[in-house]
Amino acid sequence: MLQFSIQRVRNTRRLSPWIFGVANSRFSTVAEPSWRHGNSLRIPNLIGGSFVDSHSSDSIDVINPATQEVVSQVPLTTKEEFKSAVSAAKEAFPSWRNTPITTRQRIMFKLQELIRKNMDKLALNITTEQGKTLKDAQGDVFRGLEVVEHACGMATLQMGEYVSNVSNGIDTYSIREPLGVCAGICPFNFPAMIPLWMFPVAVTCGNTFVLKPSEKDPGASMILAELLMEAGLPDGVLNIVHGTNDTVNAICDDEDIRAVSFVGSNTAGMHIYSRASASGKRVQSNMGAKNHGVVMPDANVDATLNALVAAGFGAAGQRCMALSTVVFVGDSKFWEEKIVERAKALKVGAGTDPEADLGPVISKQAKERVCRLVQSGVESGARLLLDGRNIKVPGYEQGNFIGPTVLADVTADMECYKEEIFGPVLICMQADTLDEAINIVNRNKYRLFPFRSKLLFMFVVFSLINFSLFENYNAVMMLSLFCRYGNGAAIFTSSGLAARKFQTEIEAGQVGINVPIPVPLPFFSFTGSKASFAGDLNFYGKAGVQFYTQIKTVTQQWKDLPGGVSLAMPTSQKS
Repeated sequence: MLQFSIQRVRNTRRLSPWIFGVANSRFSTVAEPSWRHGNSLRIPNLIGGSFVDSHSSDSIDVINPATQEVVSQVPLTTKEEFKSAVSAAKEAFPSWRNTPITTRQRIMFKLQELIRKNMDKLALNITTEQGKTLKDAQGDVFRGLEVVEHACGMATLQMGEYVSNVSNGIDTYSIREPLGVCAGICPFNFPAMIPLWMFPVAVTCGNTFVLKPSEKDPGASMILAELLMEAGLPDGVLNIVHGTNDTVNAICDDEDIRAVSFVGSNTAGMHIYSRASASGKRVQSNMGAKNHGVVMPDANVDATLNALVAAGFGAAGQRCMALSTVVFVGDSKFWEEKIVERAKALKVGAGTDPEADLGPVISKQAKERVCRLVQSGVESGARLLLDGRNIKVPGYEQGNFIGPTVLADVTADMECYKEEIFGPVLICMQADTLDEAINIVNRNKYRLFPFRSKLLFMFVVFSLINFSLFENYNAVMMLSLFCRYGNGAAIFTSSGLAARKFQTEIEAGQVGINVPIPVPLPFFSFTGSKASFAGDLNFYGKAGVQFYTQIKTVTQQWKDLPGGVSLAMPTSQKS
């Protein structure tokens, strides 16, 4: 998912003025944010309630993936600016944690109102920077909005427990308290939803927050921060810094940061989990996936085809919950022909085209990688049923477009199967029985770790901790040999018996039954498992609240104490 980029870094220079998120007359304009100064394309940091221009001389171009035009420039936040952001969060924490929870909730209520009012503005920015269609961008915002709405009930979610008279005159109760300064590191594929998975829950629990948006599309995070300040969030409670691996390592190492949330690739995710954990932080790290759908012979044809096409090609396949692999139980030829027929009907175009079904992938490098993996499948013996690699979109010839692509007769030893493709590519496999299909899903050859060799695992983690993000690449790849993805899996069937067997035996954290992308609503948690997730507490829901809080247990006694002193272990028994 997230790939840290050191490309497109350049010294700051003045470019022609651009409307925020818009560089071409093809796009409608939106209101310019308050932090945009004159002709500058530079995105500022947010430190202590102020949008502050970075003093860094280096920046990264934010590129519109449909046009290759520069939308804005992200500075590589300096060490001093990063420390200022953490210090601002630390200074704001004592006052914020003592702010009544009802007040914190009201700010979330106001934020959800402002997000709704600015839905189109956010969606247009996402489409311009990330490439997904406007309709999909609105869904991106809305799924994050649902977490904000859930955070509005934090008073109930954060309740502790109470038992009176556990012993004579003694009561015991537990309370959930905020941790302090927390941080979030975001991927490019959901510029609004993922930040909204993080800071609304964290700050409503009473924490302060330092957010690092993706360097590829930071605009949505900046807009959300501005809305949150308008909603009444005090200065310093939310801070934003920018950059790549240096900023990430600073987050992992800073002694004032208590917890780190991350969504992105396995390479970055394992590095962050290892490095931040080694410095005593809580970490939740959502990483890569290879999600399978099992299609039974009795599946509803129209509903299943619609589900497979939407989940396989939606967002140009750039979802960690994309259904990228289909296992047909029994004959697959009928299904393959129908999938190709429906995939051909999809329109590829710029995200601002209201008729477009899928837009470009995020970068030239991403397109090259997808095309390489497709070609490797063909060279390994897969049948290329539909090839979208050479598609051209009139008026957007420089765009990073890939059309829907379908590979059949794929086997588990092929690179296109073992790797997370992260593009609009649907892989088709075949099994004779449901048992065989379940076995294919559970043993997928990326083999995420069951920790059979603890000594080797400890060696790899040691390597991750002691080397930089790029130097530890080989260690991460070694770790991946012992791992299996576990984000999600789905079955399409009319049989309750088959569905029950699947949900019981499948090794995935989220299971869909006739649901292709089983991402739960925020009153449940996003429960990716195995090497799709590192940590103990998942995102949002009850687990999210637990992640951003710590339990304090209080035992109190209000009675006249008997005379004398006893040095024996106190118990609940009457003496």
